[in-house]
Amino acid sequence: MDNPGSKFAFKSMVLLFKVRDFFLPRKNVLQEAGIKPGFRVLDYGCGPGGYINTTAELVGKSGKIYALDINPMAIQKVKDVALKKNLSNLETILSDCATGLPVRSIDAVLCYDVFHGLKEPEPILKELNRVLKTNGILSFSDHHLKEGEIISSVTKSGLFKLSAKGKKTYRFQKQE
Repeated sequence: MDNPGSKFAFKSMVLLFKVRDFFLPRKNVLQEAGIKPGFRVLDYGCGPGGYINTTAELVGKSGKIYALDINPMAIQKVKDVALKKNLSNLETILSDCATGLPVRSIDAVLCYDVFHGLKEPEPILKELNRVLKTNGILSFSDHHLKEGEIISSVTKSGLFKLSAKGKKTYRFQKQE
């Protein structure tokens, strides 16, 4: 998330994600996250919003989604998706780290295919830990990293511990 990138690169990513989502529906990934109706979910590094529709279905009208990205084009795309789908429970955040969310206000954080591109992941892990509720879930996936790299990168600070490994994601529990 350290470089927002070009307009062409962003449009290419959007097209690639549409193809990916057709063959590998995001619902299959999100089922492993343990999201329930009423949850407040932060999609950290939301990109063009590939997880937004399914997350909205899972949290329902009583839940809330926060979509954070460093790229203004991604934020605009998510806003367009929200408008088209009439998602009134979605808020966007343009940022590379700070969420602006209150302490212990989030039930689950989605961190998918973002971590490998971070120059300094530690401040981001601290921020995610800060906003997660006591039993908060960090649902994590990054196909650019091997299993050992994922687990050690997320747990070495002591902020999170691995609680489950699914077919598509790793689930980490917040440590106090």
